[in-house]
Amino acid sequence: MAGTLPAAGPASAAEPQRLTVDLASSEGPVMLGANGALYGLSDDGVPSDAALEPLKVTSISQKPEGGAQHPNGDALTVSKAFFRNGGGEINVMMQDVYAKWPYEDLGIDDYLPKVDKIVKEVSADPNSDRFVYIPFNEPDQIWYHLGVSDQATYEKNRDRFFKDWKTVYHRIRAIDPAARIAGPNEAAYHTRLLRDFLAFAKRENVLPQVMTWHELGSGSLRDFQAHYDDYRGLEREAGIAPLKINIDEYANRRDLSVPGQLVQWVSMFERNKVYANMAYWDAAGNLSGHVVRSNIPNGGWWFFRWYAGMTGDTVKVTPPRPNTVDTLQGLASLDTSRRQAQVLLGGSAGDSDVVVKNVSPSVFGRTVTATVAEAAWSGYEGQHATPRVLTRTKVTVADDGSVTVPLRGMHKMSAYRIVLTPGGSGTPSPASVPWSASYEAEDAALTDGKVYTQGTVSNANGYAASGTKDVGSLNQPTSKVAFTVTVPKTGTYDLAILYGNQSGGPATQKLSIDGGDPVTVTYPSTENWTYRAKKDVTVRLTSGSHVLTLAKGDAEVTLDRIDLTTRTGEPSASYEATLADIGGRPSYDYSSSAGVGTGALVLRSGDRAVFDVYAPRDGYYTVVPRASAAVRLALHGETVTAAPGRPLRLYLVAGNNRVTLTARHAAVRSLDVSGSGSTAGTLSYEGASATLAGGAELVDSPHASAGSFVGWLGDSPSSTATFTVDAPRSGRYLLVVHYAHDERRDNGHAYNTDIMSRTADITVGDGAPVKATFKNTWSWDDYWTLGVPVDLEKGSNTVTFGNPTAWAPNIDRIELGRVLG
Repeated sequence: MAGTLPAAGPASAAEPQRLTVDLASSEGPVMLGANGALYGLSDDGVPSDAALEPLKVTSISQKPEGGAQHPNGDALTVSKAFFRNGGGEINVMMQDVYAKWPYEDLGIDDYLPKVDKIVKEVSADPNSDRFVYIPFNEPDQIWYHLGVSDQATYEKNRDRFFKDWKTVYHRIRAIDPAARIAGPNEAAYHTRLLRDFLAFAKRENVLPQVMTWHELGSGSLRDFQAHYDDYRGLEREAGIAPLKINIDEYANRRDLSVPGQLVQWVSMFERNKVYANMAYWDAAGNLSGHVVRSNIPNGGWWFFRWYAGMTGDTVKVTPPRPNTVDTLQGLASLDTSRRQAQVLLGGSAGDSDVVVKNVSPSVFGRTVTATVAEAAWSGYEGQHATPRVLTRTKVTVADDGSVTVPLRGMHKMSAYRIVLTPGGSGTPSPASVPWSASYEAEDAALTDGKVYTQGTVSNANGYAASGTKDVGSLNQPTSKVAFTVTVPKTGTYDLAILYGNQSGGPATQKLSIDGGDPVTVTYPSTENWTYRAKKDVTVRLTSGSHVLTLAKGDAEVTLDRIDLTTRTGEPSASYEATLADIGGRPSYDYSSSAGVGTGALVLRSGDRAVFDVYAPRDGYYTVVPRASAAVRLALHGETVTAAPGRPLRLYLVAGNNRVTLTARHAAVRSLDVSGSGSTAGTLSYEGASATLAGGAELVDSPHASAGSFVGWLGDSPSSTATFTVDAPRSGRYLLVVHYAHDERRDNGHAYNTDIMSRTADITVGDGAPVKATFKNTWSWDDYWTLGVPVDLEKGSNTVTFGNPTAWAPNIDRIELGRVLG
């Protein structure tokens, strides 16, 4: 098979690694169990519906309503958004009712009234059957100290825990007889405890319905399979039928946001058909580090979007080195009804051959189209556009029924997806991959800076860094990092800078090329110096070598890596219909593989295809459905009709947009989207134009777009800001609010950043107010955007912001764009 990944450097002399997929060896239906998160939701709207729904999250773990452990993330509060977006079940971390960490040990008599209150509230919820009670958290370390080596001490502590487990179990069931209870929920796997626990729980009739423990060790990628096998053996030994398992905290900090690391975790959990929730190391509300702001994907989000797109059965994958930390691993699925096979892999650099065996002629025919795409690491807070297709090639199935897909120059932190579909007639359009190169900051010429090591196996809870190193302490007037780069031709290049900024506000550096006049690069705030974000700028370079220097500006910024990519025109992406989420019973037509798509999705009345469309910023984009007949597109509550191949000008919000396509009868190959987010034709109003009341004030700020923002808004029914907007036409608009706030409540945790969200009631004219949630922006001077659909009448309209009971965010300005431009 021709076509490989673009070269990332000199070819390796080593033989390619081999990862084998056996399509004839089913492991059972795709479960999607490993996409959960601890405190993945913080509020209704954080993360956004458009970021949450596509991932098909099966379980999350949250605190009880009113729990003091964190300032947000209450289970009942976030359940509305979670269930609205197709979420599965919610684990209630009952001991998170306490404020301190580790939990204050006030005795079981203090705990029981709290248990009563929690269970009464949850059992009264209309969705009570979708909650799971976790009465104890990490009892091997907290309250009971069951991880001690001394056997006599262990037995004393064990007996106290078992007594309390039985008491709380019965207390829960007395209030909620149908309650599902999970435990024992150790911080690490303990054979001794679990053997004793299962025997006790069976004898006393207090078995949990869900078995839980945590996998947070640097060796968990190596050890989990042994833990799982041992546990299932303990069940058989005790004569207990297999329980549902939820590894309700998993992964080290260095793994989160990194597609290549996530593949390793998810593959072992999906293979064993267990549920699993990623750990909460940093901030709540971003699905454990995979949603930027509230609605923007990073590389990890795209990996989980791929995972959510797997259908049918998972099949056996044999990696080069099973159960080995930081090595090439993968998972795969086969859906015979859709005639698709998918392989997700990653975790290792270099060259690999993916050998897919038993490619059935009755499903695929004698040729297949193999499409390879990459989800790269973009940082925890770094935006990632739609994953780029690297190769799309038609290949003949070998006589032994196998297909080999070569991957060359793989990046360790990236994940890759291979999709196999029937080849049909015609030739697929080859993928267009622009030239790109990466340069590590630690390899550049440093002046008054320091190289730090991050996120290694020995420091697994350090933050991820490209190449495990970054450059910090760039805090002297003369601090700078000079990168020597070489580009193949004269032209415009996209420069992506992976950075950290914990200076307390927007920070700047001076970018110069070959010692020329510097330009200012402004970096928004990040959670801390090592919580990576990505800044995109554009540079003009002539062919050959250059020195790109980033020198200290008005504050300190840390640097990890820069990427240079040839700009080939406006950003564009083709979203293949055969890989969209579907509703109804559409059929799949692979009779032709010509063009970009992997085939066609045939929609009839009652069918739908839902596309996840990325936009780099708020604004207008050109959207073209490639279909055989007219289709309807639904976006932001607006539905428009499109003729085949006819471009539409649609307003997209920054990040992910869910676009639903329906038709009476049409074969749809793709939804093609291009543009940079034009604001031509939008309405824009600065904060200074608003009419303020009830204590709301216009506050001067050099960081606001026009030098001032609306502050002191809310905390009273009379405190409002009213904008008068003039709509050229009636219809559905996107109201884009430019806002900032940095409200926090420090609960004293060493590793959680307890940021708060703020809300505002938005009222158009005399209509009913709509509550919008605004996530913390990491500083009072960093302005983010939130898009809210509103209906306007032609002519003058009022848009009023307020919050009668709490402070609203500071508002810099608003923009409005009609959905159909």
